[in-house]
Amino acid sequence: MPNVADTERKNDMQVQVNSNHTIHTGESFERWASTELNASLSRFKDDITRVEVHMSDENSDKVSTDHKRCMIEARLAHHEPLAVNHHASSQDEAFRGASEKLKRVLVPIPAGQHIP
Repeated sequence: MPNVADTERKNDMQVQVNSNHTIHTGESFERWASTELNASLSRFKDDITRVEVHMSDENSDKVSTDHKRCMIEARLAHHEPLAVNHHASSQDEAFRGASEKLKRVLVPIPAGQHIP
């Protein structure tokens, strides 16, 4: 009998988390980001083929505010990719900000209507 978690995983959008040498995301951050994006973008899962998250620390050698950057790119079926950025003082805040921006970009699309 198939595991329910495995079945749900097969239906998840593909989420890829990348970071450069200035920041370490770690496996727990990658799992959390994937879970968050799959939950918050679930109504678009038929239109989104892949989501790429790029994390970086733009001032790794200096102490400053808003130096963590998250860029999220949604690869869409039958449409150009959409990308958003958000800067914040922590990885989590940068990710959450970018995720909210991506939802706002996608929200005007009525539920059930494919992205042209």
